[in-house]
Amino acid sequence: MQQSLLRTVAAWQEWTADHQSYDGPWRDLVLHSGRVLQALSYQPTGAIVAAATTSLPELEGGERNWDYRYSWVRDASFTLQALWVAACPDEAEEFFAFVTAAAAHSGPSHPLQIMFGIGGEHDLTERVIPQLAGWRGSRPVRVGNGAWNQTQLDVYGEILDAAFRLRDQLGDLPPEIRGFLANLADAAAAQWRQTDNGIWEIRGEPQHFLYSKLMCWVALDRAIKMAGQLQAQDRVQRWTAAAEQVRTAILEQGWNPKVGAFTQHFGSDSLDAAALMLPIVGFLPATDPKILSTIAAIEEKLVDDRGLVLRYRTDTGIDGLPGEEGSFLLCTFWLAETLAMAGRTADAKEIFERAAGYLSDVGLLAEEIDTETGQQMGNFPQAFSHIGLIHAAWAIQQAEQNRPHDEHPTILDNVMQK
Repeated sequence: MQQSLLRTVAAWQEWTADHQSYDGPWRDLVLHSGRVLQALSYQPTGAIVAAATTSLPELEGGERNWDYRYSWVRDASFTLQALWVAACPDEAEEFFAFVTAAAAHSGPSHPLQIMFGIGGEHDLTERVIPQLAGWRGSRPVRVGNGAWNQTQLDVYGEILDAAFRLRDQLGDLPPEIRGFLANLADAAAAQWRQTDNGIWEIRGEPQHFLYSKLMCWVALDRAIKMAGQLQAQDRVQRWTAAAEQVRTAILEQGWNPKVGAFTQHFGSDSLDAAALMLPIVGFLPATDPKILSTIAAIEEKLVDDRGLVLRYRTDTGIDGLPGEEGSFLLCTFWLAETLAMAGRTADAKEIFERAAGYLSDVGLLAEEIDTETGQQMGNFPQAFSHIGLIHAAWAIQQAEQNRPHDEHPTILDNVMQK
C-alpha cells in the first residue's frame, strides 16, 4: 500500500514538472486547479468527467441533485482549454478520439449527444435510489442524468473552439477526427435555428437560447479558420454564409433594448450570466457598448449579497424545477474574466479573490455557494469552477500585460527564451 502511494505521488510530481509551466498571477491556485482537472480525466478512454460525485445538492434539503460522474462534451472541451493555460495537455487527441468514436452516429440531421459514460456509454437513463437519505436529507439521490438525451446546440462550438485552441498540439488530424469536426460545423449550420435546452440543461420548455446560438457561431467561425487542417476548404463559403446569419440573429434578436442587455433567449427580458461569453469567445469586443451594458446589467441584477454571480433568476420558472440554487462559481469567474478584458482589472482581481476565497482547505471548489451560509454546494470537485478560476487568472494576466485574449503567454515566453 505504501509503495503504491509513493508511486502515485511520484507520478503526479513528474506530471507537474513535465506539463505545468504557467507563471502568472495566483500561480499556485492555477497549477493546483490544473491538477484537479487532470485528475478528473479517465486515461483508459480519454473521457473527462464533470465532477467526481453524484447528488450533492445545490441547496441543502433541496431537489436539485444531479449525477455528474459522466463526460459532458461541453465540460470536457472547457477542461482542455483550461489545461492549455494551466498545463500542456497531452490528452487532447485522446479526448477527440473518444468523442469521435462515441458520437459516430451524429450528423447534420441528428444532434450530437451531449454526454457519455466514461467508457463511451450512450444510455445514461436517470433513476432514483429511494433507500438513500442523501446528504443532510437532500433527496432524491440520483444515478444517471436525464440531460443525456436533451438537445443542446452549444456543444458544437465548444468542441470546435477547443480544437482550434489546441490546433498546434493536435497537428495532422486523423481522417476520422477531421471528418467529425467538419461535420459538427455542418450540424451547427443546419440546426442553429432550432430551440434547445441550453447550457444549463433546463427541464422546462426548450427556447432559442442566446448562448446556444452564440456557440453555433463559434463552431462555424473556428471551422472556417481550421478549414485547411480539416481539409474542408470546399465548405468555407457555406459555413461563412451560415455564420453571418447566426451573427445577425444574435445582434437583432438577442439584444433587448428595454433591458439594455443581451438576454437569456430571443424575446426574453431575463438575464443570464452565459451572455458574458460573448466577448470571451470573440463575438464582440469586451469594450463594445452593448457588452459593457450587459455586464452592468448582470452586476446589478445577478450579483448576490456576497458579490457572487447567479446563473439566472430561478423565480422566472425557466428551468422547470422547484426551489432555488446558490451563486455559480463559474459565472463569477466569467465576470472577472470579462471585466479584465474590458480594462477593469482592479474589479476583476477583487471578484477573482472573492470567488477563490471559497476554496476548501485542500484547494477544491464545488459548483455553487449558498447565498445565505456561504457554504460550498453541489457536486465536488467541480470541473467548471476550476476551469473558471484558471481562465480568469489568465485573463487578468493578459490584461495587465496588454496581450490579446487568445495569446498564450507561457508558450510565447518559452519561444523567446530559446
